[in-house]
Amino acid sequence: MNFPLTRRDFIKDTIAAGAAATALHASSGLALADERGVIIQGRKVKVAVIGCGDVSGSYFPTLAASPNIELVSTCDIIPGRAENAAKKFGAAAHFPHIEKLLAGPAFDLLVNLTDIQQHYALTRQALNASRNVWSEKPLGTTYAQAKELVELAAAKGVELLGSPTVVGSPQFAFMAQTIRDGKLGRVAAAHASYGHTGPSWSSFFYEKDGGSLYDLGVYSITTLTGLLGPAKAVVAMTGIVTPTRTIHSKGEIKVAAEDNAMLIMDHGDGVLSHVQSGFNYYMAKEHSDTDPTHHTMSILGTKGAMHLAGYDWGAHGVDLATRETGGRLQRMAVGAEGYQWQGGAVAMAKFLATGERPRFTAAHAAHVAEIIAAAHQSQASGARIALASTFPPVKLS
Repeated sequence: MNFPLTRRDFIKDTIAAGAAATALHASSGLALADERGVIIQGRKVKVAVIGCGDVSGSYFPTLAASPNIELVSTCDIIPGRAENAAKKFGAAAHFPHIEKLLAGPAFDLLVNLTDIQQHYALTRQALNASRNVWSEKPLGTTYAQAKELVELAAAKGVELLGSPTVVGSPQFAFMAQTIRDGKLGRVAAAHASYGHTGPSWSSFFYEKDGGSLYDLGVYSITTLTGLLGPAKAVVAMTGIVTPTRTIHSKGEIKVAAEDNAMLIMDHGDGVLSHVQSGFNYYMAKEHSDTDPTHHTMSILGTKGAMHLAGYDWGAHGVDLATRETGGRLQRMAVGAEGYQWQGGAVAMAKFLATGERPRFTAAHAAHVAEIIAAAHQSQASGARIALASTFPPVKLS
């Protein structure tokens, strides 16, 4: 998991980045598509989904529409949810827990949509059963957990990928290429903000190992590290602004996880980025991504600046201003071009069926997990926390 990259290495052109990624993945024991080829041939990828709650409502239609996927089973600790999802989306079987799921009809890929605190244990169980896994974010709530999962997948000869998929958007590709082409000059700083007034449909967001960073800040951290390179160190402050919350199924609960967070990442060579997230952010459009003028992220350099319009998981475009263009903001990279935030499992199934590897990697997801864990450690200790992990540059082609 320790890849010897400098930030200058990271922002070289796409060809060099791709070559570096191949060498670095090989050194880590993680197989690349061009090494393993097509993993599942001559049939659709058999998929099982565990966790049939709120987020699954976005995933199931996307999975069902994929030409590469056969949905074979569903699983949820509330059996009625698994049964309803199976009936609605054509799965032959449904189960109340993972042991029965793994013992049931054979499947190739587990899609883990459970609560944040359950991702590590369930993904580990599936990997140990030699199943490929797609996990919602995060892979784990400590770096040790995320690292273990990446290494376990490699040892078992199976694939592990996880959300967020933000590096797969056309807006990310445009921003990354703009930086690599030197159009911003020397990049110095970046800022990202993502927040709303907090979910009320489940309590896990506010329980131990939950919080706004794992739910919201994770997107911004993934995008910024993808653009600026792995973080070398983190310093952060977090807090609880609203000590109790009202949850639909439970009534009033006590908040145990941060609901307000700010962190600074040191990417090396003097480059710093700032991320803020929280469950106390009033916004006129609340959690909507429909406002095309709302800048959620800014990248600043010596010769230019660019601002992401809309959240990185559902961006509208990138507003770019450079000295060459007279400093006028120009809207670039408009449209989704097929990108969907909930499309990661579909992209993984396509990879298993065709060998076309997506841009997002388990190594990147593990690095992001370490950053968030380090942010909590920084809050607890008041110290700047050095990071151990890194990941190869994001391949744009």
